[in-house]
Amino acid sequence: MPAEFRNRLQKNARHLGRWAEREGLTAWRVYDRDVPAFPFVVERYGPCVHLVEYPRRAQRGTGGDALRAEVFQDVVDVLAVAPEDVFTKTHTPQPWGRAQYGRLGDRGKELEVREGPLRFWVNLSDRLDTGLFLDHRNTRARVMGESAGRRVLNLFGYTGAFTVAAAVGGAVRTTTVDLSGTYLEWAERNLEANGVADGRNTVVRADVLPWLEATAATDDRFDLVILDPPAHSTSKAMRGDFNVQRDQRRLLESTLALLAPGGILYFSTNYRGFRLKPERLPAAFQELTPKSLPPDVHQRDAHRCWRVRRTD
Repeated sequence: MPAEFRNRLQKNARHLGRWAEREGLTAWRVYDRDVPAFPFVVERYGPCVHLVEYPRRAQRGTGGDALRAEVFQDVVDVLAVAPEDVFTKTHTPQPWGRAQYGRLGDRGKELEVREGPLRFWVNLSDRLDTGLFLDHRNTRARVMGESAGRRVLNLFGYTGAFTVAAAVGGAVRTTTVDLSGTYLEWAERNLEANGVADGRNTVVRADVLPWLEATAATDDRFDLVILDPPAHSTSKAMRGDFNVQRDQRRLLESTLALLAPGGILYFSTNYRGFRLKPERLPAAFQELTPKSLPPDVHQRDAHRCWRVRRTD
């Protein structure tokens, strides 16, 4: 059984490694829970590896230690990486409403990775996520290709990857809104890494829904909007909590209100139980998934993504 994982890892590394080199990628997914008995995600970040376990219920706790050790050694051997450069984590489902991406440590293992013409800082050690969602690579390319001469808004902006894509793509201005000062500082570093940290690109620390509703009362409008909210979030700085399924209508209505005539909204969610309810919204929804997922992301339900146009 262990050879099944090693063989698949070798095959993926050869095939996807050539593809990543052609695409100019130094951050890409080598293995994505391809074999059910090995529920791991293996990602390459330059000379390092990010190894995350998604344990099934029976494998949680100490019972899976032998499997984890075998997988770790296979990763070291097959990918020719030093053991100290493999960063291991466990993705344990949290109760609904609990913070999903808390801080894990302070080792501060950061490095810059490349995605075609784009550059991003990632942190492999301190959080469950690295700061760059690889499953959105195709949508970032779309945003970069459609941003020239446009005013771009990035909501729930996280570390600003979509903002970087828009700025490098020639946006006349970008606005990035997020409630986390830490992530907005990270976004500014990403802008600096790409040589676009200037007055055209601003970050705003705010609760997104109240910010949207306040901005709708002004004359500020945008030609391209990226909306990738968390499934659920809660914070002392928020007015209540947020639930993407429950709050989608309010969120989409408020976002569409900021679209200029002819504007485009990219709406995405990673909530696997999400059901879009477009009724009575002044918009046409074109679902992009699964084509929005790049070839190194094998879980076809990693996200859902729509390209949206106003119809009023």
